[in-house]
Amino acid sequence: MNAALIEVRGLEKSVASRGGREFILRQIDLTVAAGEFVSVMGPSGSGKSTLLNIVGLFDADFAGEYRLAGQAVHALDAKARGDLGRATIGFIFQHYHLLDDLTVAENLAVPLDYRDVRAAERAARVADALDRFQIVGKKDLYPNQLSGGQQQLVAVARAVIAAPKVILADEPTGALHSTQGKMIMDLLCELNAAGTTIVQVTHHEGHAARGTRVVRLQDGWLDAA
Repeated sequence: MNAALIEVRGLEKSVASRGGREFILRQIDLTVAAGEFVSVMGPSGSGKSTLLNIVGLFDADFAGEYRLAGQAVHALDAKARGDLGRATIGFIFQHYHLLDDLTVAENLAVPLDYRDVRAAERAARVADALDRFQIVGKKDLYPNQLSGGQQQLVAVARAVIAAPKVILADEPTGALHSTQGKMIMDLLCELNAAGTTIVQVTHHEGHAARGTRVVRLQDGWLDAA
């Protein structure tokens, strides 16, 4: 078994309500080893996206312990969390989150800009990504000139261009038709086979089954069986 990349223990998330606190996540214990492909499933409102946002370091308002790549996230300040996230995580959103005023090539360069990658290396990595994902012909187009499947392909390329240790995917095929969805899942499986750890949230049983393990959330509680 590979070393743990993601470890959460006793993780809880709640928000204020008239009755005191409303819990969204309750006593979550989850370990994801390096190289795993974990699918998180559950009905709407079960806490799937909330869990992914915490793991992805978008939400620091939680109780419990979270370790990412050996670092105690729960003990880090905002700057340190940001540095860790940029160095470790690539995120794929359901609705792409591409920057509308940037071309495909410029969108791909954004994660590298955050890492202060030199211009020559940045250009080389963008060129490699365009070639790898077969979108060279789209490099000068803007997101609104692409189909949904093409936008998600760019989003996947952007997520992996900085070679993150883990990719977090929130319903990565939810806005796509079946052919496009299969294409994205094929790409995620290829990335996982090459060593990238993947955690995806999905409602699709078939797509979930393509991972190495399925965990299920129900009313904020995790069944990791």
